[in-house]
Amino acid sequence: MDNSPKISWPDALGVWFRVAMLSFGGPAAQIGVMQRLIVEEKRWLDQDRFNHALNFCMLLPGPEAQQLATYIGWLLQGVRGGLLAGIVFILPGALIMLALSLLYVTVGEARLIEGLLFGLKCAVLAIVIQALLRMAGKVVKGLGGLVLAGLAFAAMFLFNLPFPLVILGAGLAGLVLYARTPPVAASATHRAGTNWPVVLATTAAWLVPVGILFAWLGMDSVWSRVAGFFSLMSVLSFGGAYAVLAWVAQYAAETREWITAAEMLDGLGLAETTPGPLILVTQFVGFLATWRHDTLLNPLLAGSLGALLTTWVMFAPSFLWIFLFAPQVEKLRGNARIAGALKGITAAVVGVIANLGLWFGLRLLFADSQELTLGPMAIEWPVVASLSLP
Repeated sequence: MDNSPKISWPDALGVWFRVAMLSFGGPAAQIGVMQRLIVEEKRWLDQDRFNHALNFCMLLPGPEAQQLATYIGWLLQGVRGGLLAGIVFILPGALIMLALSLLYVTVGEARLIEGLLFGLKCAVLAIVIQALLRMAGKVVKGLGGLVLAGLAFAAMFLFNLPFPLVILGAGLAGLVLYARTPPVAASATHRAGTNWPVVLATTAAWLVPVGILFAWLGMDSVWSRVAGFFSLMSVLSFGGAYAVLAWVAQYAAETREWITAAEMLDGLGLAETTPGPLILVTQFVGFLATWRHDTLLNPLLAGSLGALLTTWVMFAPSFLWIFLFAPQVEKLRGNARIAGALKGITAAVVGVIANLGLWFGLRLLFADSQELTLGPMAIEWPVVASLSLP
């Protein structure tokens, strides 16, 4: 029997809009907002189902929080629900980021908004801490879970290990520790398998515009380079926005000279103070690239279209991954070994979110930090004198 809740479209739209407008501060806060609204307030999913979706999305390239919203929307209301959740999650932040980009190039001062939004960012930090404590209390069970969460935090905060390696290790540990985890059957709604027409349509929506740009303007056009680079990044960006910012900065600032290093930092600051995925910093890069280097259009129009193009190629693959793989992932809920591996990942995710929360808090409260090394460990420590308050 399928016990999925019956949700009206206006109700779904309202909840996803609330999620979008409260989703400041990176994936840790965004996941916390979704857990509070979807699991605790609305009770549309139970904690185990939410964790299962989150574990899968943590393994994908791209913005895990947006993918989690898409996955949950798909679980609750099918493909249309996934599209609604994923698009609404992105849209407010993308529009605000576009407005701030226009303001940035016309006024020339990204810091105008920092004092105004400082209090909001402090509230976000509180949301992160609250989400961490709630999730830890519900999913870190027993000594094994506590050890996995602690090891995941130490691996990222003390040893700076790559996120995919941490998650892979947690999954392997879960296979051993939780080999007898009882499986949970998928709901009848999601047993049919992958909807291939939807997958093909999503793939075409992503790649056909890129192919048209390549054929029309040539590979050396700034438009083709923006579309090609950010399409490639969207399939290789494991570990969230922070894991790929160095790559973006190197290519955009050094190789192509689309932006300067200072502008890259300004873009990150804007992305951190707007709702939506932090990866929207790439929209700012795409805006400046076409604003600066296109020779055919009005610069502001070129920048706006470049921002739209970047957002499109960055997020379209996220819908593809969910519609392609989510039906199979739901079937894996009936596999005891996979259930054990995902239980290990669930515990590790608590440590990962703790690391993200600490990372965000340090940058919120302190302008500078220093790295203290002790053998293989590298600990980021704030410079107390750089305490930054408006």
